[in-house]
Amino acid sequence: MSHLTRPGGSRSATGATGPGFGIPGYAHPLIAPVEWAELTRPGTPLHWAVLNVADGPGSMPDPHCLEAAGRLRNAGVRVLGHLDLAYGARSFGEIVSEAHDFHDWYRVDGFFLDRCPARASYLPDVRLTAATLETIAHGGHLVLGHGTHPYPGYAEIADQLVTFRGPWTDYRWSQVAEWTADHPPERFVHLVHGVPRSHLNEAMRIARWQGAGTIFFTDRSDHGERIGRSSPFAALPGYWDEIVSQIGPGVSE
Repeated sequence: MSHLTRPGGSRSATGATGPGFGIPGYAHPLIAPVEWAELTRPGTPLHWAVLNVADGPGSMPDPHCLEAAGRLRNAGVRVLGHLDLAYGARSFGEIVSEAHDFHDWYRVDGFFLDRCPARASYLPDVRLTAATLETIAHGGHLVLGHGTHPYPGYAEIADQLVTFRGPWTDYRWSQVAEWTADHPPERFVHLVHGVPRSHLNEAMRIARWQGAGTIFFTDRSDHGERIGRSSPFAALPGYWDEIVSQIGPGVSE
């Protein structure tokens, strides 16, 4: 587990030299072909993209997801398998089994642990899970999807922590935990939905002030998610080109 610790609490996270995007999971490639194609577009500052076949890896390899994941990896994009920890309710065996399927079928470069517990009492269990996943992915990238500021000890067992996931109405008044100042911005991820185009610059400033090096902002709302439809992060935001140009070298039309 050498990649999980580093003297002084400093460690490489994204491997990138600046801010960029983390894609928390687009819809299936058949439903969102444009979204998946955009991830290989030159000039896009992309840190990673999450592959979620069917609330996990599915029951068998999906040829469309295999193709999409292959194109991303050939373009140098890090692909992470989606594992749902259900805030500690799922068993260790279930999680490890899904991780093996993701790695064997899709050759993922690491894992995104969605709904990861944030309390100190769960830290030993998540530490064990992280160590096991590191073995499965041969030192792959690990993101803990807490969605809030967790107990500080979680920062020692993963490459990145999602310290905010939610609506713009909460994000614009959010506060950063003091302990995050001990780590570089590349360690933290913010995923924000419902960000109006008119407030995009303000959202970018908040991410910089709070020290988040990986972001995903969208103008889509969570209304569909609440009534059992798709996640607000399942498709491109309406201002995709604009936000790419703000944090990257720009894209060609």
